[in-house]
Amino acid sequence: MPFTHGAACPPSRLAAPRAAATMGEAPEPSSQAPLAVLSKVELRVSCKHLLDRDTLNKSDPCVLLLMQSQGQWVEVDRSEVIKSNLNPVFAKIFTVDYYFEEVQKLRFEVYDSHGHAGIGTHDDDFLGGMECTVGQIVAQKRVTKPLFLKYGKFAGKSTITVISEEISGNNGYVELAFRAKKLDDKDLFSKSDPFLEIYRIDNDRSEQLVYRTEVVKNNLSPIWEPFKVSLNSLCSCEEKRKLRCVVWDYDSRGKHDFIGEFFTTFEEMQKRGCRVPQVQWECMNPKYKIKKRNYKNSGVVVLLDLKVSIHRVYSFLDYIMGGCQIHFTVAIDFTASNGDPRNSCSLHYINPYQPNEYLKALVAVGEICQDYDSDKKFSALGFGARIPPKYEVSHDFAINFNPDNDECEGIQGVVESYQSCLPKIQLYGPTNVAPIISKVARVAADEERTKEASQYFILLILTDGVVTDMADTREAIVRASYLPMSIIIVGVGNADFTDMQILDGDDGVLRSPRGEPVLRDIVQFVPFREFKNASPTALAKCVLAEVPKQVVEYYSYKAFPPRCPQPDTPDSSLSSPQ
Repeated sequence: MPFTHGAACPPSRLAAPRAAATMGEAPEPSSQAPLAVLSKVELRVSCKHLLDRDTLNKSDPCVLLLMQSQGQWVEVDRSEVIKSNLNPVFAKIFTVDYYFEEVQKLRFEVYDSHGHAGIGTHDDDFLGGMECTVGQIVAQKRVTKPLFLKYGKFAGKSTITVISEEISGNNGYVELAFRAKKLDDKDLFSKSDPFLEIYRIDNDRSEQLVYRTEVVKNNLSPIWEPFKVSLNSLCSCEEKRKLRCVVWDYDSRGKHDFIGEFFTTFEEMQKRGCRVPQVQWECMNPKYKIKKRNYKNSGVVVLLDLKVSIHRVYSFLDYIMGGCQIHFTVAIDFTASNGDPRNSCSLHYINPYQPNEYLKALVAVGEICQDYDSDKKFSALGFGARIPPKYEVSHDFAINFNPDNDECEGIQGVVESYQSCLPKIQLYGPTNVAPIISKVARVAADEERTKEASQYFILLILTDGVVTDMADTREAIVRASYLPMSIIIVGVGNADFTDMQILDGDDGVLRSPRGEPVLRDIVQFVPFREFKNASPTALAKCVLAEVPKQVVEYYSYKAFPPRCPQPDTPDSSLSSPQ
């Protein structure tokens, strides 16, 4: 699809999505929204090799964040303008509400700003755009993609990088206030215009901009406004992680003069902050230290205040951003009650113009889960059919007929395997689902033995009738409730699914035939007919809404903390302003 820009609808013309409301005040309660937002996500943006649209200077870039709502793009926020810089690192942090059960489409548009004229929509102003989903960003933590102009044309070598971090009261916040004294004067006819930047040094030695203060004009002893950041953002919740603090003299042409730097840690801030009312660091210029014999420092930076609030409870995003992968398995009912697939009345009939209910449910749920699986390979199983070559009844066969590898390439691969297997099998019965639950549970049990929060399994069962092995199914679910696993059952067709509600623990605790209760409520059952006239996203929201809670419940019970995120690829553009 060609990329077009300037398509954002003014907020006054279109109701903004939920993310738009979170940019300032808390949103008003909505009858259609969940009772509570699960998580909020911070998005940090940087660009490289932007197109130079200016004649005398370099482009003055600004980023617009848009979110898709009801099929239209709505601007929800925009960054500051960085003067004369083709490799900008924006201090503005975009904040969006995060919903696992939704495909939240984002668009980032980069423009060359013209001061008082603001952000234009002319081709000369547009430096490129990129589209992705919130799920893709949080699953990968760092997304780097090329920027595109209109009609799919690359914007030269321009790229945009978006880095995500979760924010919540659970992770804790720190409020900091700094001032400086006797900074070096970098200006000839006036005093320096200083601002302070704080960088977090990551495991791979790359630097992530945490905060950039405002500029204090014409002042060698500035007092910067207090600011608040999450501990996750400041130091990845690791008190010993090194921080680099840099003081610059602002230049309107983007060529800021380096005044000096110092290194510290959050641990040092806290310890020293307890001993004396005000802590200070010498602001050093390494070049001056080498060249000037009597060089002492380029001023001092003082920590005026430090306030911390910490209450550590791990969230779903802590695990996802720690590298936990969602492994998605679909199990399809091929019992005879579905009807002959060659007959247009069959639930398995392949209509070239309209997907059947099995395909609709599969795609709706699979499109959400695929953002959280790095290899995009999904297990696809069938049950209740006679399969080649001997045409014996099977209740856990691979629909690609490869017993050694039941995975398909992406959701489209699952769709193709489903359509391909229909002419090769004989629909039969009965409707036994315990074998497939047990099969996925065995894989989940192997994962549990690693004692790492690295993989969680979602089993989507699509069936046209009530299961016939109810006792064995209840037993299998009780066993699975102790494992990193959730089960979604979608009832397809017009059968009476009343008895299926027993598997969904919403109305009471599910027990095995021996009376043993489930450890966690891991089953969600939904009849597809309730969503027949709704969009596919409505079904996905309903069946996936409980998954984040189920993931956290499992890892909390097992006392598995999130894994430490893997080091990001070094990005030199994050080191300093250009």
